[in-house]
Amino acid sequence: MFVDKAKIFIKSGDGGNGCTSFYTEKYVNNGGPDGGNGGTGGRVGFRAVKNKSTLADFKYAKHFRAENGENGRSRYSAGKCGKDLIIDVPVGTVIRDEESGSIIADMFEDGMIVIADEGGRGGKGNAFFKSSRRQAPHFSQAGEKTQEHAVTLELKTIADVGLIGYPNVGKSTILSVISAARPKIASYHFTTLSPNLGMVTAYDESFVVADIPGLIDGASEGAGLGHDFLRHIERTRLLVHVIDASGSEGRDPVEDYLAINRELAGYDASLAEKPQIVVLNKADMMTDFSVEDKIRALGADEVLTMSAVQHSGVDELIKAMYRELKKLPEIKPLEYEPFTFARPDKESFEIVRADDGSFELFGGMIDELARNVVLDNYDSMKYFQRRIKESGIDKALKKAGAKDGDTVRIMDIEFEYFE
Repeated sequence: MFVDKAKIFIKSGDGGNGCTSFYTEKYVNNGGPDGGNGGTGGRVGFRAVKNKSTLADFKYAKHFRAENGENGRSRYSAGKCGKDLIIDVPVGTVIRDEESGSIIADMFEDGMIVIADEGGRGGKGNAFFKSSRRQAPHFSQAGEKTQEHAVTLELKTIADVGLIGYPNVGKSTILSVISAARPKIASYHFTTLSPNLGMVTAYDESFVVADIPGLIDGASEGAGLGHDFLRHIERTRLLVHVIDASGSEGRDPVEDYLAINRELAGYDASLAEKPQIVVLNKADMMTDFSVEDKIRALGADEVLTMSAVQHSGVDELIKAMYRELKKLPEIKPLEYEPFTFARPDKESFEIVRADDGSFELFGGMIDELARNVVLDNYDSMKYFQRRIKESGIDKALKKAGAKDGDTVRIMDIEFEYFE
C-alpha cells in the first residue's frame, strides 16, 4: 500500500521527579538531605532512511511517545534520562506542525536525523535546595510535564527526472527500458498507483528517474489522486512529458500536451516552468505524422519520437535527459525557517477576575511554581511566598484590584490575599 501523507501525534518524555530523602545510617546523626534529581525525558526525532518508500507504517500507528525520565533516588542518585524515540521516515519526507503548517524538517538526505521535540526537564531533589539558612529542606521539585503535538508527514519523491502524462501512455514501459526498474505494466488506466524509481546510466554517470502516476483532467483541483501525484513532481529537475502519439486512447495528442501543462500550472506555476522533453511514444502505431510539428509550434523545446515497446529511440531519450540535466542545478532541500515547539515561558503570568470576584493566576511562571511547592511543608511555603514577591505577582494582584480577604486561586489552590 502506498501512502504519501499521514498525520501522527508525538510526545516527548516527562521529566522525572526530584527525590526528598535524608541520609540515614547507624551512628550517623543529622545526615542531611540526599535526594537526587529526576532524569530528563526522552526526545522525539525523525530519521530519513532510503529503504522506505511509503508512509504506510503511519496509517494505523498514530501515537509515538518517548520514554519518561526516572525519578531521583536517595544518596544523591539522579534518575536515568528517558530513552529518545527516533522515528524512521522515507527520504524526501517533509514534516510539518499540524496546527500552523510550519515546516519542522525536510528529511532530504539518507541518515539525516532531526530532533522535533525536546524532553521535559527533571525536577531537583531536596539536596539541591539545601542552603546555609535551609539545612533540611523537606521538599523537592516535580519533573516537567510535556504536551502531545500533532504533526503531518508529507512524502515528496526526490528524483532528477519525472515522467509525466496521462494514464496508459507508456511511462512505466519507458522506465523499464531505460533502467533496471520493473514497474507493473498493463494496458489499463492507473496500473501505476505510486511513483516508481529507476536508476539510469549515461556516460558512466547515473541519475534517478521517477514514473509519476498518470494525471487526469482536474488533477490540479484535486480530481482523482491529482494532488497526491502532482506533489511528487515538485522535487524533480527535469520533466519528460510522455504523449500517446498514436491516439489509441481516443484522445488528441496535441490536446493532451496542452491539458497536462494546464494541470501543472494550475497546481503550481513553477511546475509549468520546469524544463521539459516531450516524448511522442507509441510511434509504431502513429498515423498522424504532423503531431511533432504541431507540438513544436506550441513552444516545446525538444520533441522526441520513440516506441518503448520496440525499444526504438531509447538511446536518444537517455542522451537528451543527460544533456539537459548537465545544464540544470542539483536538487536542493526546501528553504525554510525550522519550526520548534515552544518551551514553557517561566516568567509570564496572567491574572483573570472570575465571576465570583476571586482572582485566578495562569501562565508559565505559575506552572513552574506549582512544580516547586509542597503545601504542607513550611520551608516550601516560605520559598513560594518569596517567589510571589520577587516575581511581582503581589503587586500585579493589587493593581488588578485585589483587596484584603479576596480569594486568589493558583492552580487548584486557594489563598486569601493580604497586603
